[in-house]
Amino acid sequence: MLDISEDGRTWVLSGPASSYAVHVTDRDELLHLHWGARIGLADAEALAVRPLPDYWPFESPLDGREEYPVEGGPRFVRPALSVRTAERRGTEWTYEGHDAEDDELRLRFRDGDLAITLHYRMRSATDVVERWVTLDNHGPAVEVLRADSATWTLPDRDTWRLSQLHGRWGAESRLERSALTHGEKVIGSRRGHTGHQHLPWIALDTDATEEHGEVYGCALGWSGSWRIAVAQLPDARVQITGGSGYDDSGLLMLGTGESYTTPVFAGLWSDGGHGGASRAWHAYQRTYVIPSADQDRPVLFNSWEATEFDISEEQQRALAERAAAMGVELFVVDDGWFGTRTSDRAGLGDWTPNPDRFPGGLKPLAEHVHGLGMQFGIWVEPEMVNPDSDLYRAHPDWVQYQPGRKRTEFRNQLVLNLAREDVQEYLWEQLDGLLSSAPIDYVKWDFNRCFTDAGWPDDPYPQRLWVDHVHALYGLLDRLRAAHPRVAFESCSGGGGRIDIGVLGRTDQVWTSDNTDPLDRLAIQHGFSQIHPARVMAAWVTDSPNAMLNQRASSLRFRFVSAMAGVLGVGGDLTKWTERELAEARDWVELYKEIRPVVQRGDLYRLRPPEGGLSAVQYVLGDETVVLAWLQAQRYGEPVPALRLRGLDPAASYECLTTGEVHRGGVLLHHGLRVGLRGDLNAAVVRLKRK
Repeated sequence: MLDISEDGRTWVLSGPASSYAVHVTDRDELLHLHWGARIGLADAEALAVRPLPDYWPFESPLDGREEYPVEGGPRFVRPALSVRTAERRGTEWTYEGHDAEDDELRLRFRDGDLAITLHYRMRSATDVVERWVTLDNHGPAVEVLRADSATWTLPDRDTWRLSQLHGRWGAESRLERSALTHGEKVIGSRRGHTGHQHLPWIALDTDATEEHGEVYGCALGWSGSWRIAVAQLPDARVQITGGSGYDDSGLLMLGTGESYTTPVFAGLWSDGGHGGASRAWHAYQRTYVIPSADQDRPVLFNSWEATEFDISEEQQRALAERAAAMGVELFVVDDGWFGTRTSDRAGLGDWTPNPDRFPGGLKPLAEHVHGLGMQFGIWVEPEMVNPDSDLYRAHPDWVQYQPGRKRTEFRNQLVLNLAREDVQEYLWEQLDGLLSSAPIDYVKWDFNRCFTDAGWPDDPYPQRLWVDHVHALYGLLDRLRAAHPRVAFESCSGGGGRIDIGVLGRTDQVWTSDNTDPLDRLAIQHGFSQIHPARVMAAWVTDSPNAMLNQRASSLRFRFVSAMAGVLGVGGDLTKWTERELAEARDWVELYKEIRPVVQRGDLYRLRPPEGGLSAVQYVLGDETVVLAWLQAQRYGEPVPALRLRGLDPAASYECLTTGEVHRGGVLLHHGLRVGLRGDLNAAVVRLKRK
């Protein structure tokens, strides 16, 4: 809902529980008024007439109060907008008016020939505020050094605590909370993709618990380099500024008649603690971001850990038959099916089936997989090329490189300059032809190295490749989805290196981490759940001991229950599993299919974090609830602690389908939880249904 004052200079956007208000003064200063619990237009107008503080010259009355600080003028905070022309640098804008359509508000400003539009949208039934900016140039060239999507202003509080998700390859999305101190805390990526080191999300609170207290969160929808700066200013006010690009060295050059639109930087206020904020983010993404989120994702098998590069059609058929017997619904051939790809040293860029390994192409295998009752998927890495490839030999100038410098190779590969239109068209022809050549239902889209030599020698403004690469990626995904609407896509970047609400608007799920150790995954998945829903969180059951990372042994039960917290997959070498293991796996897959709607579409409650001992999560959908619990260690004969469930009707009765017990709402699980929970590294699934 949007309310506008009679003079057209105060606006209030309201959702079910919160409001967001801004005001333009007579001096064309755009001020932030309110973000928090729901207020009315009269409340916002009362806030708008409060005078700004009268500071000494060493401080600015605008700092910490402006809605979108620009470079120049009486400001000392980090500018959200920094532009320059041949004559001048900075911005002095004037307010021109506003437009309102449906749930979107547009505030229009102008600085000479540059039009600046600030967009706000609060979609129905959500408290998420989407913000972005459009720049339209009507005059000589303008260099955009920095154009953040939004600046968020928090209310005055004595202390703040910052939550963020940090990590590295194999250890992504780990939650960290710390006190916010004076100065700036900056997170981001200068790697050309979202990165394993930080997810573009932060949250701030004062004393919130998992289910109680105010939480402010922000999430950026951008899959390239990015930056979020959280500043506690000298007067203790807090502002959050974020957008694409890591530094201010230049985003792009806007010629006459050209425009640029920033990615969305979304914000959320919740008074339901960190859990309430997570559920609001999840509901928002399932409703407005993720394609076809009402359709549950299938159980998949991926061949990588079973075969790596040593693959053949006959071998894949044998794996597919075992996977189908287990109840798998989607069979995926990973790396090694194309070109001369017998190792990571060759073949990237040549997206045609290897004639020795697949003499008839992929179609015979895909049809065999379909005949087994499964969908068929493949792995690709379109943005990369090996120097040992037909593509590179024909077009060595198609990669990112700096003239006169060595071309850095990570994983024996280079990054294609996707900003080039000829590269975009080549990839479109290759991928469209591939998806048309066989009944392919799923594409795992990987990105296995960062930008290092991000140069474009022939372009007059080579810095633009950082932004244009991402726009080209989005455009290619959009074009492929339109041409092949039945094909699902997964975003992967060596695990969780490209996860954000931008890429999630174009893919059906994400690969959370290359780390498939089920114990490590509990912390990774706990962090992931702070912002993203289980519906997109791919998780695999692989062999034990975990050969890739730590050689830790774990039971099949623990591996399955860990992976059942998201989109279940299997990645082990099924030809080496015993008949007993295959039979047990069939039972787990069957159970997952029964609970899948609740896990993938239900409201998530984190009952106990994975900090040692017992950890557990709960999902609630309609009359059903599912609890997944993991016992990491049991010492001194201590009993398994009870869990008090959440999100249930306290006046209703619930039957525990695991034990047959009947509980009242607000149920305290103990006996039902103990089923399967003894010793170390064990797990349990508990199901309840309203009577």
